[in-house]
Amino acid sequence: MDNTQPKQQDRWQIALEEALITLQQCQQSKGLNSCMKCSEIFSCKTKEEYVQKVYESMNKGAGGGFEF
Repeated sequence: MDNTQPKQQDRWQIALEEALITLQQCQQSKGLNSCMKCSEIFSCKTKEEYVQKVYESMNKGAGGGFEF
């Protein structure tokens, strides 16, 4: 079996990458390099969507919460 082919991305990884691009574009539009410096950090839908996509990519849509 040849394992030299790159792994195909799943739909959760693709959604995560799209959310990251959106987040980075938002940061750039505000002249920031981090959400931590944004005055809207606690009410930002873009950040919330990105965090949700991170969770989904970790559990591959299996549901449940994220626990430390």
